[in-house]
Amino acid sequence: MGRPSPWLWLLLALLLLAPTPIGRLLLDLLGGLTLTLLLLPLLAGGAALIGWQLLKRRLRTCPSCGTVSLGQAVCPACGTLLDPGEGGGSEIGSLEIDPRNVTINVEATDVESGPGDSPRPL
Repeated sequence: MGRPSPWLWLLLALLLLAPTPIGRLLLDLLGGLTLTLLLLPLLAGGAALIGWQLLKRRLRTCPSCGTVSLGQAVCPACGTLLDPGEGGGSEIGSLEIDPRNVTINVEATDVESGPGDSPRPL
């Protein structure tokens, strides 16, 4: 078999360099493919991060043995019933403190006082 004809490469180079609609189309196509290849790892990382967050929401930790299971009503290790509202422990809805009835006591201290000085009331 002989070598491929250089006329094909010359024609392709001419189409890319010439300001014709076909040349512009080929350049746009090559630019889009290059951008896609460069941004594909970022898109895959973002999809993996969203998938991990969705998976984390469905994980349940058993209060008895600490086994982590994926959305089951009964712990697969010890058989303890898991609460339907219990998640990975990071949900705000699992807290039973009513923020309207909570008082936070803050004690002000002087920043310039030394270690042996007693704080002055403000």
